[in-house]
Amino acid sequence: MKEFDFITKEKALEILEIALSTGGDFAEVFMENGSSEAFEMTLGKVSQISYRNVSGAAIRIIKGNTEVNTSLTDYSYENLKNAAKVLAESFDGVKTTDVLEFVSKEVETVCNPTRVSSSDASEEILLLTKASSAAMSAHEEIKQVICGLTRKLQNIFVFASDGTYQKDYRCNMRLSVNCIASDGVSMHSIGKTSGKAIGLEQYDTVDVEEFARGVALDAVEMLHADPMVGGEMPVVINNGFGGVILHEACVHGLEATSVAKGMSVFCGKLGEKIASDIVNAVDDGTNLNAWGSINVDDEGTPSKCNVLIENGILKSYLVDKRNSKVMNHPITGNSRRESYKYQTTSRMTNTYFLNGKSTFDEIIANTKYGLFAKEMGGGSVNPATGEFNFAVNVGYLIEDGKITKPVKGATLVGSGRDVLLRIDMIGDNLSCGHGMCGSMSGSIPTNVGQPTIRVSSMTVGGSGKGGNK
Repeated sequence: MKEFDFITKEKALEILEIALSTGGDFAEVFMENGSSEAFEMTLGKVSQISYRNVSGAAIRIIKGNTEVNTSLTDYSYENLKNAAKVLAESFDGVKTTDVLEFVSKEVETVCNPTRVSSSDASEEILLLTKASSAAMSAHEEIKQVICGLTRKLQNIFVFASDGTYQKDYRCNMRLSVNCIASDGVSMHSIGKTSGKAIGLEQYDTVDVEEFARGVALDAVEMLHADPMVGGEMPVVINNGFGGVILHEACVHGLEATSVAKGMSVFCGKLGEKIASDIVNAVDDGTNLNAWGSINVDDEGTPSKCNVLIENGILKSYLVDKRNSKVMNHPITGNSRRESYKYQTTSRMTNTYFLNGKSTFDEIIANTKYGLFAKEMGGGSVNPATGEFNFAVNVGYLIEDGKITKPVKGATLVGSGRDVLLRIDMIGDNLSCGHGMCGSMSGSIPTNVGQPTIRVSSMTVGGSGKGGNK
């Protein structure tokens, strides 16, 4: 953390005193120094390598319900003092708040990268080569393979008038494989990712070639699938990235960014039943080295496991420092930002349903007819209503308790409230998928996950004609 050693506690105190000189209730400085890298390989050849430095600081002052912010790329001591003075001029009062004694909290290390990069990019290129070769050779109908590897390194330092004085080092690395299959008439594309909050060491235990082949074969399978015939039916959503349903259709509505403004369907629902009795869900930023995990959030609060839903009852929202006062709700360690250029606010980390008591085979065997959503895709949701629309990247029909023919073009339409209450079976095979979540504080790494679940009835859209039965 040498980048920030020039800001001693005495200097930090002086900057914050200046920020509070006109009557602010709270002042904070967030400093960042890091980089982002991207490697891309197309059909076995390196097609792009990019590198970008990210360095700067953000200052914010809160007075009552008003928050003012500024950011600067040169975070020298003098520049931070000057920026704090200019920002404080947003208010015209007198000093009313003292800076509390700084405390560096003992934090459990849940993200501990050990091999963030190779000295000459040889490991990164070899990783992409393995994935690309495996996907290209998986089937003759694979016509295009694009593999990517992204890496973000970040040093942060946060000090604030409430006594916060916290530093952290972060690494997020993710492999992506995108395949296009074609039979000469039509095409179908599938993409999937694998990542953690550590470096190259994560791929020592991942079979990259098997992962890439699986993506390619899914693309070929969906190329020849029949179009889905829509209707109301039970839907079995697979584990892993299937948890995007929870992420989008429910937990965005539990973030203080929506709840504090009264713009969530889940406002005022703490302690109330919002899901079926078998549903338990958490947002846990402390999972060891997981893609969405953080040692501390961007307000310097240690990460924790927040129980969101317990036996169908809503237990907690995701709340940052500012909205904690607005909502009279405990701080949950979920304040996050893409970089110093964005205002920090409540966001998810690793969000997932907990394991249930059913096996995958039992869920399928107990479904007379319906859709098996093996791989979920992107979608959209309105947090105020919970209404969503999601694509199913890889889907199959379930007929007489068995997975049968592949279907493509299926979409899931509904509302988070309905889905949560209609979950009637939950598997015991929890796993997570790795995505980037975009919101008002930028794009951040988040895990979505679940065991296999069954929703007793959902609206399934599709372009197919006639009946699937």
